Amino acid sequence: MYAGKARAYTNIALIKYWGKKNEQLILPMNNSLSLTLDAFYTETTVIFDASLTEDSFVLDGTLQDAKQTTKVSKFLDLVRQQYKISLFAKVKSQNFVPTAAGLASSASGLAALAGACSEALDLQLNETDLSRLARRGSGSACRSIFGGFSEWQKGDSDQTSFAQAIPADGWENDLAMLFVLVDDGIKDISSRDGMKRTVETSSFYSGWLETIEADLATAKQAIAEKDFNKLGEVTEANGLRMHGTTLGAVPPFTYWSPESLNVMQLVRAARKQGLPCYFTMDAGPNVKILVEKKNLAALKNILAEHFSEQQLITAHAGPKITLLPLERSEEL
Repeated sequence: MYAGKARAYTNIALIKYWGKKNEQLILPMNNSLSLTLDAFYTETTVIFDASLTEDSFVLDGTLQDAKQTTKVSKFLDLVRQQYKISLFAKVKSQNFVPTAAGLASSASGLAALAGACSEALDLQLNETDLSRLARRGSGSACRSIFGGFSEWQKGDSDQTSFAQAIPADGWENDLAMLFVLVDDGIKDISSRDGMKRTVETSSFYSGWLETIEADLATAKQAIAEKDFNKLGEVTEANGLRMHGTTLGAVPPFTYWSPESLNVMQLVRAARKQGLPCYFTMDAGPNVKILVEKKNLAALKNILAEHFSEQQLITAHAGPKITLLPLERSEEL
């Protein structure tokens, strides 16, 4: 029996990943840049055992059916193939984040799974290799290997596509992100399906790709200069352009809800009143607002007039993936 356990934190892309050029290897069409956050994370235990005849997957205390287990088994198959083992595994995962609600649970989930597999099999992977492995489960998971800011290098092969940390001299600790949960239900269109439809059919997609290099350069310059407004402006603009591509798809679709638009308007109004803050959204209706820690309380007060306390979740810069000791019951 070989067992390992890891905790990985979710990340939110400030410069978005949207679209794959290779579905099988999960190679993205463009580089992306993210901030790992402390509020949402996944803890995963993997036990490879010669007595097992198939993989099993328990998520949040519930044994998953064959369909839900398939994604996990595909990742385990990749590990088994790459590292020449044939054992089936038990996977137990606890999500401290609403699943499939546009809050990047797949990033923390697959990063934690990669870390737990590496620990269980004593693979001795460095951060680059672990990032590369996590990418094969979920693209954005490669960024959750790192704390703070990181950039996913798109690469052109399995070996050259991985994330790297972006040093920020501790500036990330001056920042916060306020999540406004307008809907924590499961999305109508998954990120994977939404990306595929957009890449294949959207008349706006080529225009989106043309803006990425400039956006990345601006974001990295802002981080180097510790310029909050510059980072916020490019984050908000990049997110809006990404979501614009979905309106050019066939058929068109959007992840926005009326409440999403309401939050965007409240953010713009707060800026007009002199409070620097900027919104972004992933593939879901929930809105994330980038703000400096010193202005977080003021921003929450504005949003609290429109949303319940449960709908407003604060996050700060999060740490890199960590290995955890097995609980006594998991060692059996």
